[in-house]
Amino acid sequence: MADSNGTAMAANSRARGIRATGRRRKGRTRRRRALTITLCALVSAVLLGGAGLGYVYFKLNGNLKGVDINAALGRDRPQNVDNGSMDILVMGSDSRAGKNGAYGRDEGGARSDTAMVVHVYKGHKKASVVSIPRDTMIKRPDCTTSGGRTVPGAQRAMFNTAYEVGGPACAVKTVESISGIRMDHFLEVDFTGFKKLIDALGGVDLTTTRPINDKDSHLHLPAGKHTLDGEQSLGLVRTRHGVPGGDGSDLGRIQLQQTFVKALMNQVRNVGVLTNPAKLYDIADTATKAVTTDTDLNSVGELTGLAKSLGAIGSDHIDMVTLPVTYDPADPERVVPLTKKSAQVWDALRQDKAIPKAATKGSAGDQGGTGRYVK
Repeated sequence: MADSNGTAMAANSRARGIRATGRRRKGRTRRRRALTITLCALVSAVLLGGAGLGYVYFKLNGNLKGVDINAALGRDRPQNVDNGSMDILVMGSDSRAGKNGAYGRDEGGARSDTAMVVHVYKGHKKASVVSIPRDTMIKRPDCTTSGGRTVPGAQRAMFNTAYEVGGPACAVKTVESISGIRMDHFLEVDFTGFKKLIDALGGVDLTTTRPINDKDSHLHLPAGKHTLDGEQSLGLVRTRHGVPGGDGSDLGRIQLQQTFVKALMNQVRNVGVLTNPAKLYDIADTATKAVTTDTDLNSVGELTGLAKSLGAIGSDHIDMVTLPVTYDPADPERVVPLTKKSAQVWDALRQDKAIPKAATKGSAGDQGGTGRYVK
């Protein structure tokens, strides 16, 4: 596993954990425009939609769902370093329950289809995003779910099983154990919510350099410029086999997701909702129904504060990487972290520094083969 030292860190900080202010550290700046630095549509619509809607505060507040991460994890967490930065775990779940059943059979529990650690640097003018492949084999720690149930750990488990067996609290603890970094916040969206968010935004503009055809993700796009609706956007961020030149792995899909996030950010900045109250409300209503957060972000007021704090970050100030991995010798369909290189990534973020290029050089995460086919 990439890092194990995080599990031994005592939570002896003067801070109390995931705070209701939308920040854990000093150095917060206020901006008028909202930002997305997250998985697919989640944070973009949540943060944009939350701003300036006090007149429907209680309606939107009632839409939100929260999970008490602090209560579930207790004190066995990495130290909360007060250096002005912020770390957010953003996840997309692939539950097939309810309306999500169109994407496959419900096998009893959701898994983390996508996981990104968003590190916002001191001053909140730039960020790094580390995608964790769902098929990464890791040591999963013992967990206590938000409902108080104890889940035993495992010496060798796929990363996305943490969410499956223990929900958001176990996912957060697993990320903290492999990174040694305390997460300030948790944000999650599912398939159906993702589609609705994109549709509420009016779609996302992308260009494909070659045709994409994937019957499994219901995506069929000729080469050229497109405005993707919610269904097509979901197909793009889920496709593993439909992109020419891809290796059919989760690593190739991550490259598509990273490209999509930046395109989405640019779309949000140009959508003009701040001058269109009806559209702004529609996005906010859709977003707040679609997401699950930690309880300290579980209000429109806190999401608005987070949005204002992050409003200066543009897509050109976000460095997106994949956790350095190599294919698992025991199972070529799985990957394992490159210990030294992964440590470089997490150490840089822990110290609020840029991720060195050497940390990702030679990683299988940069070899998915799909990044150059979508822009």
